[in-house]
Amino acid sequence: MPALRHLADDQRPLDPHDRRRGLRGHAGRARRLTATRTVLLCTEAPAPYVRAAESAGLASAFDLVVSHPSGDPGDALLGRAEALLAWRPIPRLPDRAPRLRWIQSLTGGCEHWLASPDLPSSAVLTCARGTHRLSMPEHILAALFMVSKQIPGIVLDQRESRWRRRVNDTLSGKTLGILGLGAIGAEVARKAAALDMRVIGTKRDAAPMAHVDQVLGPDRTGQVLGESDFVLLLLPSVPSTRGLIDKQALALMKPSAWLLNFGRGDLVVDADLIEAAASRRIAGAVLDVFREEPLPATSLLWTTDNIVIFPHVGGLHPRRDELVAELWVDNLRRFASGQPLREVVDRRRGY
Repeated sequence: MPALRHLADDQRPLDPHDRRRGLRGHAGRARRLTATRTVLLCTEAPAPYVRAAESAGLASAFDLVVSHPSGDPGDALLGRAEALLAWRPIPRLPDRAPRLRWIQSLTGGCEHWLASPDLPSSAVLTCARGTHRLSMPEHILAALFMVSKQIPGIVLDQRESRWRRRVNDTLSGKTLGILGLGAIGAEVARKAAALDMRVIGTKRDAAPMAHVDQVLGPDRTGQVLGESDFVLLLLPSVPSTRGLIDKQALALMKPSAWLLNFGRGDLVVDADLIEAAASRRIAGAVLDVFREEPLPATSLLWTTDNIVIFPHVGGLHPRRDELVAELWVDNLRRFASGQPLREVVDRRRGY
């Protein structure tokens, strides 16, 4: 296996599998595998990516350089980088990385990349779309069970030593409306169908999908809102979706319906949702994403009855980097051979 070394003053060999002094916790310092074409990995957890490249036999074809995202890789390194793996844009990237041809985002949504002046126009941007397919659907199902079985109320009863037998509803026979039937939505639909739920939803291409009873175009969003017992938001943040769930949209929902937002925080007008939940215009909401994160302690979303806060944990799980590494190494192989990359972001559409 090629030796992994610091690019800073400390040139001692590092074991890439040694978590204590190897690949973790070295803010601002960069390390590399000796090879040819430079690929920059700006992540605090590079081990899965290095292992994936080694397993695929690609480590000797690239100079894999690891730089902690809290630091700056430096002009010299950026000047020779042809590919980049990162959470967010690096300042002045277009001027500092003239050879950069491919950027792999560590996130599924890339609006922060697309809105940044630091995104080079000549580089192909790929996202981590689909790598939340294990964790997020389970979090969404947890939210469905949480509100239908009144779990927050049961926990509160226990905390106050109160014996109260709550009448819980079933998910069987209920309608789940998914706005944004992508990869995550398809997996949620599969799991919901196994619970005998009726699944409807919207998709830009309204072609039939397995486990979805009715696939509609975005122009039928109002129908989905009106028919659903649970409305699940999985949409990207683009001009046509920002502020989609406002007072008028909430008025279309059943008074017994719940809103679940696992898409983007700016899909919802917060003040309108707070008013709808507080007045019982809808049953409530489970929110995993927010316009501002961390959610400020002063936000009324924290204290409004029947609004449940998940602190943007829907996609987190121990194997997430391994799943992203699988996608990244496949794209690395394609990049090496000049083949089209997977999960390319359409800059015009915004996702």
